[in-house]
Amino acid sequence: MKQVIKNKKIKIFISISCLTLLAMASSAQAITFSPFVTSTDLNTTLGNTATIGFTYAGDKFVGSVYYGANNNQLYSTDLTGGSIAKFGSPVPSFSGEVYVSSSLGIGGYGPRDIYAGAQFEGSVYRFANDGSSQNLFASGLVGGVRSIAFDPYGLYNNNMIVATTSGNIYEVSNTGVPTLLASVGEDAEGISFAPQTFGSYAAGTLFVASEGSGSLRAITPDGTVTTAISGLYGAEMVSFVPLDLGDSGNPLEGFYAAAYPSDIQFAAASEFTAYKGDAIITGETGHQVWQVHPDGSSFTANLLGYFPGQPEDGIFVTADILNPVPEPQTYAMLLTGLGLLGFMARRRKHSAV
Repeated sequence: MKQVIKNKKIKIFISISCLTLLAMASSAQAITFSPFVTSTDLNTTLGNTATIGFTYAGDKFVGSVYYGANNNQLYSTDLTGGSIAKFGSPVPSFSGEVYVSSSLGIGGYGPRDIYAGAQFEGSVYRFANDGSSQNLFASGLVGGVRSIAFDPYGLYNNNMIVATTSGNIYEVSNTGVPTLLASVGEDAEGISFAPQTFGSYAAGTLFVASEGSGSLRAITPDGTVTTAISGLYGAEMVSFVPLDLGDSGNPLEGFYAAAYPSDIQFAAASEFTAYKGDAIITGETGHQVWQVHPDGSSFTANLLGYFPGQPEDGIFVTADILNPVPEPQTYAMLLTGLGLLGFMARRRKHSAV
């Protein structure tokens, strides 16, 4: 059963310098989502459909579920969203929202290893790609883990980036050593990297979203924080649409995201080709889907419609992700088109499932 995001006619212009609402009007195309991992399959294997984390891991996808059965146990699916199985062993200290991400095979990180952290714990765990081993990778972070992503462009030394409930943003080296990059002063749930110049911000710049203030902030490599946009109610996930999205024609290309508390949703690459290079932001409470586009010294924010369910973690997958180049040096040459941009977000829920 498909669910279609209805077209809305609201456009918001927001100044980078004064961050004020300037105007409203305009429209954008509808986006069609369909179930990729079904609630029936999740319930059969896990006894829990409350999807939270989800990431692409080469020959599979890996995800997590919220409070209830198997909250501290990751799961995997095949590339069609089926064959659900438990992945690795439970992490006793994990509870609540568990975030997952997959390494890119650059910066000294292994190809497609899984990294996971939980909202009440300032630690990150590493799982081998096949789930055969796992260990504590990084600890001592202030605040629980809210999101993890890997810098694909090199501005942050291809390091892991971790955001926490306290608003701290860390660079974590390939040996698991965290260094505080910046603090945004509030829970930071969504993180992503701009694939090209975005307004006045350089290509590769890190952006983080915070639902409390509805803000999207840019963080430069030296830790300077500026608010790019505010007023996006409940800003939850942020992802930049890859520049090469859909170019290969491979049907696996597209956008995958957890729709709490039911399933994993998929939208084909063609649904987002009009927005290449733009930021897509979702709202936690109202489930809004916004497209944010730079317009000189201001941004234009189009409300595209609504996500089918409460938006949690999600990823864009493109040909460069599906067919990685073996040598890191060669792989780095393709980073401009890299599609896995950390469309990741966390939220704080108020009741257990």
